[in-house]
Amino acid sequence: MKKAGLILLILFAFLVILDKLIMPFYISQGRVKGVPDVTQMAYDDAAEALRRAGFHAVKSYNVKYLSGVDSNIVLSQMPLPGEDIKPGRNVYLVLNRRDKPTFPMPDLLGRTESDARQTAARMDIVLQSVQLSSVTTPDEDGKVLSQSIPAQTMVKSGVSASLIIGRYEASAQGMHKVTVPDVLGISLAQARQVIQDAGLTVGPVTTESSTSLIPNTVISQKPAVGAFVSPDQPVELTVVTAE
Repeated sequence: MKKAGLILLILFAFLVILDKLIMPFYISQGRVKGVPDVTQMAYDDAAEALRRAGFHAVKSYNVKYLSGVDSNIVLSQMPLPGEDIKPGRNVYLVLNRRDKPTFPMPDLLGRTESDARQTAARMDIVLQSVQLSSVTTPDEDGKVLSQSIPAQTMVKSGVSASLIIGRYEASAQGMHKVTVPDVLGISLAQARQVIQDAGLTVGPVTTESSTSLIPNTVISQKPAVGAFVSPDQPVELTVVTAE
């Protein structure tokens, strides 16, 4: 009897321990907590806020580089703010890329102005200026005739470029016209000579700094290559200078 009573006492004690200690501990392991909102916070501050809440911050990067956005600010998080998850889980914090990605300059020649603008916006190319130049064929009306950065040139996100768009204007029959020569990519001195030999004059010369193009070369001209203009028409040039 004494042995049976001892066994019952031990069993009772075990049940009490199971009910008061083991089960509450087991149940607590399944509890969840809401993820705090750490977007727009500096990464270190966000990581500390998550640590205090019982979570672990993991740094991640946005798929596309965003110009003008601080690379230390949390853009988004996963899981989302307020979502209930178990303590100790990873919370992925998305930051902007630190380095501007490089890519080849797209070929915009012959595209419509709207298409060129959409391509530039999608690839984070800033169109600093879009100029118009007269053309003699309707097919060139509204099309890109020239781009300041040659196609396939490696550039970085946020680079500035300029375009010349054709504008069709019917000219009077019999009026003498001169074809504007192509001086893109040659030195300023060579461009002056080519323009004069074509019966035109050199207009204002502006400069644009670049580290990826050869200094003292022409990167833009107005009127555009192949345009029909009157004799002695000034041709405006843009020339590269080193930064």
